[in-house]
Amino acid sequence: MKKLFAAAALLFSSGLLFAQSKEERREERKERINALMRQEEEGVVIYNKQTTFAIQLRSNGYGAFIEWARMKNRNYATLYQLEFAEIKHPKENKVQFLNNSSIIPIVNNPVIYAKQNYFYNLKFAYGQSRRIGDKGNKNGVSVNAVYMGGVSLGLMRPYYIRVVNFQQNNEVSEIKYGENADDDLAFVGERSGYGIEGGAGLGKGWGEIKIRPGAYAKGGLRFDYGRFNEVVSALEVGLTADFYAQKVPIMVDYKADQLFFGAYLAIEFGKRK
Repeated sequence: MKKLFAAAALLFSSGLLFAQSKEERREERKERINALMRQEEEGVVIYNKQTTFAIQLRSNGYGAFIEWARMKNRNYATLYQLEFAEIKHPKENKVQFLNNSSIIPIVNNPVIYAKQNYFYNLKFAYGQSRRIGDKGNKNGVSVNAVYMGGVSLGLMRPYYIRVVNFQQNNEVSEIKYGENADDDLAFVGERSGYGIEGGAGLGKGWGEIKIRPGAYAKGGLRFDYGRFNEVVSALEVGLTADFYAQKVPIMVDYKADQLFFGAYLAIEFGKRK
């Protein structure tokens, strides 16, 4: 009988301890939630994971990226970024031509005078963001320094133009730079008896892409103005540097470069957990 009472007492005390520990866990969880709510009201951005999409305007082109972030502590987060961009030459100039051979003049595709190649790049980077300043309140703006570096896969696609041969009954053909010396003169309007009709369009040259491997780095400031921690609404400004193993000829009349500097402005949106 004594053993039975002892076992019952043990079970009762164990159940009481379990109930107390369960209640304590509930209270601890409630305290954590309240603390996060207070931090959000105070403008502190706290999260575990963050996924961000962005469209960026660059001084030497345009681009877009997707970013995954993992918060290490209140002030630091680890970043992984996948970016696609096009690098343009600062001297690129689009010209529109009219096709006057038909009864009603037709506007042809614009041509980029003296352009030789498109240059795209696919990048993967690793980096960090460091908090510089909290929002101060729920409606404020938090500021983070962002810095990263990684590998870049350069994709060089030949640029085609449509030319008219006035000596062969206005025959139209599509040519790219580098096939023969006479055609190369047409890219700068110096081939006798030929005229530029317009660009060949986006469908040409995809099967002739050449790879240019490289590396890049970027750094900037990110201004998060979103009202809620769960939603990312931010602007980012910064500088980029791209270096490639081989020179990249973009324009006919200008030196091919390996190193490209640029500034960018990114509009970012996404979610946090």
